[in-house]
Amino acid sequence: MFDLKGRVAVVTGGNGGIGLGMAKGLARAGARVVVAARNRDKSDAAVRELMALGSDAFALPVDVTDAGSVAAMTAEAARRCGRIDILVNNAGINIRKPAHEMALAEWQQVIDTNLTSAFVCAQAVYPHLRRAGGGKIINIGSMLSIFGASFAPAYGASKGGIVQLTKSLAVAWAPDHIQVNAVLPGWIDTDLTRQARQQLPGLNERVLARSPSGRWGTIDDFEGIAVFLASAASAFVTGTAIAVDGGYSTQV
Repeated sequence: MFDLKGRVAVVTGGNGGIGLGMAKGLARAGARVVVAARNRDKSDAAVRELMALGSDAFALPVDVTDAGSVAAMTAEAARRCGRIDILVNNAGINIRKPAHEMALAEWQQVIDTNLTSAFVCAQAVYPHLRRAGGGKIINIGSMLSIFGASFAPAYGASKGGIVQLTKSLAVAWAPDHIQVNAVLPGWIDTDLTRQARQQLPGLNERVLARSPSGRWGTIDDFEGIAVFLASAASAFVTGTAIAVDGGYSTQV
């Protein structure tokens, strides 16, 4: 039920952080993973990790904010693999500023990278998933899909939008046997959150105090949820948003 042998997964931003964690889970389950990202050196290093886990992985360059680049990446992945079964929309950025200090160009950059790119990538893979008889799309949201934060108005808006996009695509593509779900990471130890800890004094202590698990998450915590949502085990799960946060969102 959790076996992904013969399946092809495209993971945007799969060369680091949560994307790499999910790619590792897919690789362990037998999927061939396509790492779609901009940084060639990081992508090559990620591919080596995935190949060590048994995946016939490879990397393709992509700018997820450019529809032409996404189309070219998707076409090349399908050409080389013969099919696409799974898409993980993970690429994302954050610009931490209060709303009154954020330039419109900064707002647009975050929305384009985090939200619009998920729509563009989903559109690009849809014909391939349909041709394969069905498939899986996993969109990466955030705890800020639920909560507000004064320092991340664009990021929060983009991640809230991810949840609604997930629901819309789940309804639209259910007749094609495509399940679309979102994962809402909590505070995870990545390059992005290490920057946040530097910029926001006391963040580490506040996170630990609120988390029932008593720790920050790691990228390895995303291997299992990736396999579940990409496999037949979740055949009747669609349009949902699953928190992977060590219980952080259960606390008031």
